[in-house]
Amino acid sequence: MSAATTRSRTPDRLCAEAVDLARAAAEEAAAPGVVGEHEGMVSEGDRVVTHYFGCRELGYRGWRWAVTVARASRAKIVTVDEVVLLPGPDAVLAPEWVPWSERLRPGDLGPGDLLPTEADDPRLEPGYTGADEPPPNSALTEDLADLVDAEDAEVTGGSPAQQTVTPSRGSIAAVAEELGLRRARVLSRYGLHSAAARWEEAFGPKTPMAQAAPASCESCGFLVPIGGSLGQAFGVCANEFSPADGRVVSLAYGCGGHSEAAVMPKTPQPAPPVIDETRVDPFPLRPSPDSGSVPATEDASSAELGHS
Repeated sequence: MSAATTRSRTPDRLCAEAVDLARAAAEEAAAPGVVGEHEGMVSEGDRVVTHYFGCRELGYRGWRWAVTVARASRAKIVTVDEVVLLPGPDAVLAPEWVPWSERLRPGDLGPGDLLPTEADDPRLEPGYTGADEPPPNSALTEDLADLVDAEDAEVTGGSPAQQTVTPSRGSIAAVAEELGLRRARVLSRYGLHSAAARWEEAFGPKTPMAQAAPASCESCGFLVPIGGSLGQAFGVCANEFSPADGRVVSLAYGCGGHSEAAVMPKTPQPAPPVIDETRVDPFPLRPSPDSGSVPATEDASSAELGHS
């Protein structure tokens, strides 16, 4: 260990005693009453000492005012080098900065936002571009071009329009374009598995809704099938009362809105009235004499009382 290193670890006496000078510098940079008690000092080198003071500023819990003082060689006057506010061991710090590509979450993309993808994105792989095929106006097919190179044959002169061209309708590029496969990049196997894992976690058989469902989506009439390899395990829910309406759901998912879970019976209709046209029901014009509560014959007692 050199002598210079030994001297740098021993605080300079005059710099170590300049606590009041360091406090005044800290209060000038901050404000009176914000600078707390003296919390120690650290030797930064020969005749260079940093004094630490507590910070009483709201929102800066655990931070410290650091005032570095120094003096020139053979000088007895101590001067202030710098005053900064530094975090202490227990300081409340903001989280480490994370790139936007790692902070992005599903649902953060809004109208007008652009989400670029990296050239080596593992979720994508090159799609069919037809780069290996001969140009559309080529006079030779790919097989004939190889044969010309192998046999050193001569090609008949003339413009390509006068030659027998490769039929565009039957070419691989035309078929790929007709099927919608003529894209620069398509989903890779990793991309397919990532999408399937996300969909199964949100609307899969292990969710509480699926555990309590009477049946799975595989037998539900509201399930809309999707194409591709993912269609073997997923579909789209079309039940407006289901929590997964419009979402991609696993075939093993289920909810209480299953089409066959509780089929409501039809409302019973009353039977039509039966009219018997083979018999006649008599309806008398006058009531029978003995149908009332008062007898039709008059006696002497009732006649005297005025009863009729």
